[in-house]
Amino acid sequence: MAGKRKSKQNQMAYQEFGADNSQALQRGVPDLPPNQQDLRIQATRSGRKGKTVTIITGLQHNPETLTKLLKKLKSQCGSGGTVKENTLEIQGDHKQKLLEVLTKLGYKAKVSGG
Repeated sequence: MAGKRKSKQNQMAYQEFGADNSQALQRGVPDLPPNQQDLRIQATRSGRKGKTVTIITGLQHNPETLTKLLKKLKSQCGSGGTVKENTLEIQGDHKQKLLEVLTKLGYKAKVSGG
């Protein structure tokens, strides 16, 4: 048994204000209305093995709202996508289509890049 150590999981040295502090650890994300957000739409292929992905940055929503918006945008473009941090990634080059859809939803969006 030499060399084996016991795991130190859940060994807390000090804790204040009760046992459950998960609410305090969650980062507060402001859920701004669409007309107060400036979005950038950009198509890129870097780091994706040559596959084109359209990225939407500048979103300030909570994760639930982001997933609802992503679902709506994916269905409009007819392709897949994902949420990474506060950006939406949609497979394929859909800059103009996403610009139209986002402006109809009330967002201030611009196409950036070439």
